[in-house]
Amino acid sequence: MPIPVHDEIRVPALELLKNKDIIKLKEFEQPLSKVFNLTHDEMIEMYSSGNGPVFYDRISWALSYLNMAGLVQKPKRGYYQITDIGLNLLNTPNKINDYIAENTKKRQQVQSLQSTKTQIIEEDIKELTPHEKIYSAYEDIKTSIYNDIIDTILSKTPREFEKLVVTLLQKMGYGGEIKDSGKVTQYSNDKGIDGIIKEDVLGFGRIYIQAKRYKRDNKIGREDLNKFVGALAGSQSNKGVFITTSSFNKNALEYANSLTGITLVLIDGKKLAKYIYEYSLGMQTEQVIEIKKLDSDYWDVLEDDEIYT
Repeated sequence: MPIPVHDEIRVPALELLKNKDIIKLKEFEQPLSKVFNLTHDEMIEMYSSGNGPVFYDRISWALSYLNMAGLVQKPKRGYYQITDIGLNLLNTPNKINDYIAENTKKRQQVQSLQSTKTQIIEEDIKELTPHEKIYSAYEDIKTSIYNDIIDTILSKTPREFEKLVVTLLQKMGYGGEIKDSGKVTQYSNDKGIDGIIKEDVLGFGRIYIQAKRYKRDNKIGREDLNKFVGALAGSQSNKGVFITTSSFNKNALEYANSLTGITLVLIDGKKLAKYIYEYSLGMQTEQVIEIKKLDSDYWDVLEDDEIYT
């Protein structure tokens, strides 16, 4: 039979998780191949681009959507566990795909991760040009990877997160070519400062960092920012970056914008994932797709040569 698409794999994958505590991604292959009566050749069939096995990739996407909708969780990278929401929805399996579509759409809207082309594809996919489909698929892939980035960070310790954000700012160019420009402060008695970036050799200019590894639904308020600003004042600095895996509430955003004499930059989970992706921190290029078009200058000159010879 044809290899199932990822939305057909979701319910069987949930059923497997229902009967086990935690399953590794690779361990879904064999049992799911039996569910869909796939032959060995179908299981190992590769994309024409050579970019991995089709069935394995679709399992990965099915689990990714289940995770984004909250039906499964990832206790650690590459491992999946069903949630209470997933267990409850298994009582009405025909509603699962609609639930995923609705909840992932809400999540993308809240995180503002959708581009205009992604919104177009939801309105009417049939009217998209091939280029628009490529760009929309690209945005969908990035959204999934952003989600994986935050999942992975949440599986790490707060100390590891502090080291990560210091390295990220250095990757982004802060500290320049200065040796040992970034450091994580002592874990105890850090006085509200988690990391420091030196902007010059002598250390006259410094950027101070506060890093909070919170769950996605947590909202950081003005009180947390006020404490950090107090720490900046105590360090006689006017530059601070507050980085979190969650988000900031309205009062916090207004407070940061109202400060005078202090520059306070806020980086929430969506920006954090985007920066990690764009600056390739802990990322590797999976595939490069090259699309070419005719060079008009070349072909126009060629036509002129033929006319005047």
